[in-house]
Amino acid sequence: MQIAFLIALYVAVMALANLLVFWLGPWFSPINAFILIGLDLTLRDVMHERLNRWQMMLVIVLGGLVSWGVNPAAGMIALASAVAFILAGLADWFAYSALHGSRWLVRSNGSNVVGAAVDSIVFPTLAFGAFMPVIVLAQFAAKVAGGAVWAWVLRPKMELQ
Repeated sequence: MQIAFLIALYVAVMALANLLVFWLGPWFSPINAFILIGLDLTLRDVMHERLNRWQMMLVIVLGGLVSWGVNPAAGMIALASAVAFILAGLADWFAYSALHGSRWLVRSNGSNVVGAAVDSIVFPTLAFGAFMPVIVLAQFAAKVAGGAVWAWVLRPKMELQ
């Protein structure tokens, strides 16, 4: 996959995830977490293999800003999304780097667990102003499961490198 396409897809997936939750409401969050956030976490891992450290940081920060900019009228939800996107992206990046030397599927799923944990705690806590353990756990499980599916789907492309 071309890097420009990957970056555009990565940012578009997060923007779409934000818009869908805003339009459809909280009931859509688990579906969103499984499909779109799982894809977002795994696309970040694919880009780790193609970008240097500064490029990756720039993509994560710009992605967070776009995440907020797509729908600033959503107020705290948009802000929480941008903060969670950046913090989860950085946590995922550090975990992926720490797993250097492991097979791609191990690195991707390992870092997805870390990124999903950060995102699942930060987003609902900031967006709704309270720590909600049931929501956090449900979001975390859906993101990890979705990330595992996407990692499996993208695995053949990554293992050929």
